Order: sequence, then C-alpha cells, then structure tokens
Amino acid sequence: MRTRPLGTTGPQVSALGLGCMGMSALYGEADRAESIATIHAALEAGVTLLDTGDFYAMGHNEMLIGEALRAAPAALREQALTSVKFGALRDPDGGWAGYDGRPAAVRNFAAYSLQRLGVDHIDVYRIARLDPNVPIEETVGAIAELVEKGHVRHIGLSEVGADIIRRAAATAPICDLQIEYSLISRGIEDEVLPTTRELGIGITAYGVLSRGLISGHFTADRQLAPTDFRSMSPRFQGENLQHNLSLVEALRKIAEQKGVSVAQIAIAWVLSRGEDIVPLVGARTRERLAEALGALDVMLDDADLAAIEQAVPADAAAGDRYPAAQMAHLGTDR
Repeated sequence: MRTRPLGTTGPQVSALGLGCMGMSALYGEADRAESIATIHAALEAGVTLLDTGDFYAMGHNEMLIGEALRAAPAALREQALTSVKFGALRDPDGGWAGYDGRPAAVRNFAAYSLQRLGVDHIDVYRIARLDPNVPIEETVGAIAELVEKGHVRHIGLSEVGADIIRRAAATAPICDLQIEYSLISRGIEDEVLPTTRELGIGITAYGVLSRGLISGHFTADRQLAPTDFRSMSPRFQGENLQHNLSLVEALRKIAEQKGVSVAQIAIAWVLSRGEDIVPLVGARTRERLAEALGALDVMLDDADLAAIEQAVPADAAAGDRYPAAQMAHLGTDR
C-alpha cells in the first residue's frame, strides 16, 4: 500500500483511508460481522487511516471500530490511525441540534471517544462543523491542550473555508482538512485547496463516490429507506438523479475502455489530484473494499484525464450535495 503525508505536520498514512460511518448510520442497514471483517480486511491490505465521528449512530461507530481493533492482530492494531470528528449534538430520537465547540465540550467529547474506541490517544481530532457561537481559535486551542497532554496526536479541521483554515493554522499546527471532494463536488478547487497547499495542510477527501451516486452501482429505481441520507439528498431526487446518472454513464464508457470499474476510475481521479489528498472510501463490505483498493492500480494519463473532464465537467452535477438547511454549515457550496 502506498502512503501519503497527511500535511506537513501529520503522519504518513495509507493512500486510501476507510470511512466507517456507513457501517453504523445514514445509508441503510449494515451487517455488524461484515463491517468488522471489512475493517480487518482494510488493515490487512495496508489501510491505516480509520475515520469516524462520535455522533455516528450516537457512539455506535466508535464502539464498532473499538471492537474491530480489539479483535485484530496486535501488529495490525498498532498500525491503525484513528480520525475522529466531534461536536454534533444529537437527541434520543436521532435528531440534530447544532454543534458545540466550547473547550469544555471538546474535552468531554474526547473523554468519551477514548473510552468507546478503547485507545489511549486519538490520532487526528477535529470538530465536524464550525460552531458559529465559538471562535475557531478556542476550539482548536482546546484540542491543542489535548495534544500537549498526549490524548490527541494531531489537529484536523472539517468542512471549513479558507478564512477559518488560516485562523485555525495561526492558533496551532493543523495536519489536515476533511472535506467533500469528488468528480462532481469540486468546490474546494477555487479557494480551499490553494489555501491548504500554501499552509502545508493535507486533505482527507470524503464522498469520493458521492455517497454511491457515481459508484456505477446506483440505479434510478433503487428504493431508499426514510432513514437513508440519500432519500433527502438533492442529488438523488427526480430529474437531478436522472441527470447525474447520465454523467455516470459517460464515465462508464471511459472506465470500460480502461478495463476498470466506474468506482475505480472515480477514486483514481481523486488520487490523481495530488499527493496531499487522501481519499476516504466508505466501503461497508469486503467486496466493495476490494473494488476500491483496485483504484490504486489505475494509472490515468493526460488523455484519460481530458476524457474524464469532458465526460464530467466541473459543476456538471445537478442539485446541492446537502439539503438546504445543512448547506450553511459547509466550507464550500459545491
């Protein structure tokens, strides 16, 4: 497995990371045994970065990863790096109630995450979305205190814009920014990516397959459960979905010419954007993980990249990447 630097202040990590959210929430039913087997298969393949959030199914995802790590051979367990998002407030009915970035809350969230994961430190810790009532300097400063005490190794950011990135970096060393980036979500290219590169901050890109939309496996007649995020995502609705799936079919032609899958060429495109970008793949099964890992062997030359750009131009997607109520919390709107 190739590795990439997670910014100039972060660790070397695997060229692909595993996003574990779908193993617990938001994308329909998941199989616990298969989820743990998938985490083990990822570690065995050399994947080191495991990404989660303390609010994914109200702690279930962290406990799942903790269980998987305890059951893994010691050598694999020791290579695993945990990336944790915090700050989202939930209620017993599964509702969302904003974000809390106060220093006292940061310390509280971290204490629970360490216990659920069963680890003595978190490798990368970040607030999931900016708390509009707390300056980012206070939130980052609180994480920096956790770094000093050994509870956290590195400070990350999530879904913030260029100004917040600069303010955070002036407060403490920032290793990476986690943000959505894919063929059909390219908003970071205008301001965010130039800023992170100027400051030596890496990118962990989530949504590289746009929640399955550009995986090549999603069909227009697929029935989604009401609890599935995609059932309310603008890109999966009506004419938007039809348009976006037409982009997938254009991409499929290029993939078939190279003898690879649509998912593999979409992941390979993100990999091609720079050594400072680590795609997170949201594989929930060993089969999907194996497909994603195959993207590491896909080499895209200039002609391939030009063909992909023609098939799926920037801003080609129909619909926002989140429902309107959530767009205000994002660092970029595309």
